[in-house]
Order: sequence, then structure tokens, then C-alpha cells
Amino acid sequence: MKKIDDFYEVDNTKLQQSYINSLKNKDFKSFRETLDIKDETLMKYTSQLEEASIEYHNCKNCKNLETCKNSIKGYKYTPIKEKDIINFSYEMCSKKQEEEDTLAYQKNLELFDMPKDIREANFKNIYKDDKARLPIIKYFKEFINDYKKEEKPKGLYLNGSFGSGKTYLIAALFNEMAKKEIRSALIYYPEFLRSLKASFNSDYSEKFNYIKKVPLLLLDDIGAENTSSWSRDEVLGPILQYRMEEHLPTFFTSNLTLEELEKNLSITTSGVDKVKARRIIERIKQLTINMELISKNRRD
Repeated sequence: MKKIDDFYEVDNTKLQQSYINSLKNKDFKSFRETLDIKDETLMKYTSQLEEASIEYHNCKNCKNLETCKNSIKGYKYTPIKEKDIINFSYEMCSKKQEEEDTLAYQKNLELFDMPKDIREANFKNIYKDDKARLPIIKYFKEFINDYKKEEKPKGLYLNGSFGSGKTYLIAALFNEMAKKEIRSALIYYPEFLRSLKASFNSDYSEKFNYIKKVPLLLLDDIGAENTSSWSRDEVLGPILQYRMEEHLPTFFTSNLTLEELEKNLSITTSGVDKVKARRIIERIKQLTINMELISKNRRD
């Protein structure tokens, strides 16, 4: 904290004139009006107040931390009255505080091969001009309210058109849950399978068990992978079975309906097995509520 030494003799006339001259500046005047401090005290600190005024208005007009013009990015030089003197300190701005809060809760999010904007997804930025999204948003509110109950709410199988925002919507929910200290994993499923297969001789069990046991799980773009009997019967099946038994909310996004996904899962390089594909679909139905989002491509 930066303190001002007030214990020296000063020329009150010069102090007053300097302060009056500064008040001719509209920005300084408007800043002064935010302070619940008498002019008799303020006039002793005109030069420091001018600096604080500049940083105050920088913050007021700031769009994001990247464009911050203050001497210390994310902080503003601020006067604080203590008895008969004013101390000046650098206080964190709202955007810096928001960044700090975001970093704090994002430790609860594990992302695998997901775009950067997914980590920052939030309800505030969800497009609400599309009526097709309203039932999904309503479901999210109910999910948040019901999560702490003894019986966890079901997850969501969200299928629909390409680029309609399915993944972003669920990521916004997971971010909200992360603020409540609920851990989650958002997995781009096709790439996760490739990574898992490549880790047979290293950390296969660690990866597999983490995904199986994480409190909230999103398998993103399921159905886009090259289905094999291994990926269906040795990976997906055991994950879903465990999560079903432990009542762990599980989410899916896909361009395929459940009927289309079942057909997709039945065909592998080893042949056609409708029974095992049906078993997977039944587990998904046990774990989720099925919703559809048909909307314009938001990625264009």
C-alpha cells in the first residue's frame, strides 16, 4: 500500500488553486463526485487524485483485460480515506476479479481435445433467441437444483444439427457446476478413443478410470468415431455400466439420433452385432433424457 506523508507544512493557497484547476477537467470532476471525502482533505492530494482519476476512467471504458491502460494491468489506483489522511492502493478491477474467479473454478474442469471457448462457456452468452433451446435451458435449471438431492438427476443425450451449439450448452452447465466445486470432464470422444488406444503401455488405466468415475461426464460427438468391437465393448460399455450403477450423470452430444447411433454401433470391422449395440443404447437411455436441438449453424 502506498501512503502519503501528510505531516509537513504546505501552502494552502497553492493547494487550493491546484485542486480548483483540476476540477475544471470533467473527468477529474466526475471522479471526485464518486468520493465521499471533503474537499478540504482532497485538495492535499491533487496529483495523486489526478492519477487515480485517469485509471478510474480507463477502467470505466475498458472492454477487456487485454486492452487495460492502467499502470498495473487489472488494477486501478484508488484513494482510501483513513481518519484525516488518504492512502492510495492498487485495487483489483472487476474484470481481473472475474478472471481470478474463473481460474479458481476451472480447476474442476478437465477438457480433452476441446476448443478454448468451451472452457469459458457460460449461460450469459447462450443465444436465447432460439425457442428450440428453451426446453434445454429449463432442464439445466432443474438439473442444478436437483443435483444435491440423494438421487442424482439424469444426464442428457443431446442430438441435432451440426454447429447448433450442443457442446457449448452442456459446457455452460458444467462451468456452472464447477463453481459449486463439482468436478467434470468434457471429452471429444473420437480423439479420446485414439489417445486411449495409444496409451496401452503407459497410462491407459489412469485415463480410463478417471473418465469412468468423474462426477460429471460429457462424451462429445459420439457416433463420429470409427466403431470397433474394442471401443464399443471394452471402453464405452464398461464406462456406461459403471456410471449407471453409481448414478453418475452422463451427457452425450451427437449428430445422430439414438436409433441412428444404434445402427452405427452395430457395425464394426468384425461384423454386425445388433445385440451389443442395443445393450449400449439401453444404458444410454438409463443414464439420460433425450433432447434434440435443430438450429442454424452458429459456427458460420
